[in-house]
Amino acid sequence: MTQFRTVLLTSGLILALCGGAAQAQSTAKPSMTLQMPALPDPVRVVLKPATTALLVLDYVDPICSSQPKCKGGMLPAVTPFMAQARKAGVVVAYGTREQNMSKWLKEVAPTPSDIKIINTAQDRFYNTDLDKALKAKGIKTLIMVGWKVSGSVTYTSVGAMAHDYTVVIPVDTTSAGSDYETTIGFYNVLNSGNANLANEPLKPKATTLSRTDMITFQ
Repeated sequence: MTQFRTVLLTSGLILALCGGAAQAQSTAKPSMTLQMPALPDPVRVVLKPATTALLVLDYVDPICSSQPKCKGGMLPAVTPFMAQARKAGVVVAYGTREQNMSKWLKEVAPTPSDIKIINTAQDRFYNTDLDKALKAKGIKTLIMVGWKVSGSVTYTSVGAMAHDYTVVIPVDTTSAGSDYETTIGFYNVLNSGNANLANEPLKPKATTLSRTDMITFQ
């Protein structure tokens, strides 16, 4: 008898919930479809090696190796670009969590003289010595590369702008799990902090979207 009553009560509850859901749907406003604004094209920039740093985020085995867009797209773009930056004398800095600091992919692994930051948040400036280390070397512009544009790259770019850096993000050196997430990430970095929705090249203390073949050091 108890079991039968429980079934009846459960059935009645389901009917009540379904009825309430149907009523809510009938009174709900129609959904709205919004068109994402088109992203501006990447632009050419000329950077001074003495005041520029390349900040590398999460090109590590546990993360990048498991993401086809990172291992198959980002890594082939960043590897020759990093060599170009090092040859020009650009400071190179790395940021990842403590458990991944020894797991950088060999193609982009740090050298003993590079800056290495262990982070606990996606913003590499939060509760770290990154700003102090960069300012000690006279850095004013940051090139930011790594996984992923909708996460660490977004938050670190906001942190960089808050610390008065001008940021350049090569669009071929970062991505996300889906095209939608990637687009949202690029839109956010242009719309955050000192917004640069027109993608003005090297707008001070803002973020510029460029590409590795459009960045020159001189």
